[in-house]
Amino acid sequence: VRNGARDYIQKPWDNARLVATLRAQLELRTALRAANRLDAEAARARQHDLPPVIAKSRAMQQVMELVERVAPSNASILITGPHGSGKEVIARTIHAMSARRSRAFIAVNAGGLSDGVLESELFGHVKGAFTEARTDRTGCFELADGGTLFLDEIANMPLTHQARLLRVLQTGELTPVGSSRQKTVDARVLAATNADIVKDAAEGRLREDLLYRLNTVELRLPALRDRREDIPDLAALFLSRAGRSGTSAAPGNRLSSAAPGIRLSSAALEALLAHPWPGNVRELEHVIERATLLATGEEIQPADLALRATAAPPRLEEMTLEQVERYLIERALAAQGGNVSEAARILGLSRSAMYRRLAALRGQ
Repeated sequence: VRNGARDYIQKPWDNARLVATLRAQLELRTALRAANRLDAEAARARQHDLPPVIAKSRAMQQVMELVERVAPSNASILITGPHGSGKEVIARTIHAMSARRSRAFIAVNAGGLSDGVLESELFGHVKGAFTEARTDRTGCFELADGGTLFLDEIANMPLTHQARLLRVLQTGELTPVGSSRQKTVDARVLAATNADIVKDAAEGRLREDLLYRLNTVELRLPALRDRREDIPDLAALFLSRAGRSGTSAAPGNRLSSAAPGIRLSSAALEALLAHPWPGNVRELEHVIERATLLATGEEIQPADLALRATAAPPRLEEMTLEQVERYLIERALAAQGGNVSEAARILGLSRSAMYRRLAALRGQ
């Protein structure tokens, strides 16, 4: 043990104790690796002025494990996930972990611009290329030369521009609008979408050859409802970002780096954990920002969160027993403003039974 061993087993050993010891050491090693990964991510975030990626949940740990493997390469990466799940944050993290981190990271909403504007935005134009082109303009591909170009909502890009994008990816060359001179560019492309890309490709909205080129590696981000263990730390991050105080995973405790101020009450935290979060991480950020403005005391209460019910309830007959249980518990907590005792009462459960079910659901 003095030389660094974690534990020891005496002969003759008991098989049950041996298995228990090995399991404990494996769990410890996993926890240490996760802690080291979080420390490294936090250091990178500070260095590049990035928000840290919260990854206590197993779902996000798996994402970050893949990020660590692919970030140092030059491979194109397609980041998929629902609206507001943090796709650009992951893209910026990949850039910060790559050899290109000292060069530019350029983000473009490929689905939010008109055809003409998007073409000029990506590839640039020369003076006189069209009526409004009074000066030359450098496109985002050139601005990202040596760095990373992030194309959000790639599935909504017009087909004509998809063809031009594919050519740049294949040849590393582009021609600005209105010019006959080709330029060489070296930009790593990270793309993102919340669409069903296989369906879009099958129905002709997304070129299959472009999909294959972009999809060297696919990173799938989970919805916030599938990573509830991250909600307390995300809430803490957004509280501190709002210029007030943060809260740690334990209700009532402040982050050591935060100034004294407002914090989440235990009831408010329970309400956050119970909410279905159709808008995912972005919705949580907006809820916390609004709550810091509405709160009148030192603690944010459930009413300050102003959580909205989802527009359409799920069809219970299409859900598993586990999903039905989660839905009923979340609905009861939301209806009672995060009050566990009242939610347990209307469900016909004891308080202790309710806490056991909550613990089981958070561990899923």
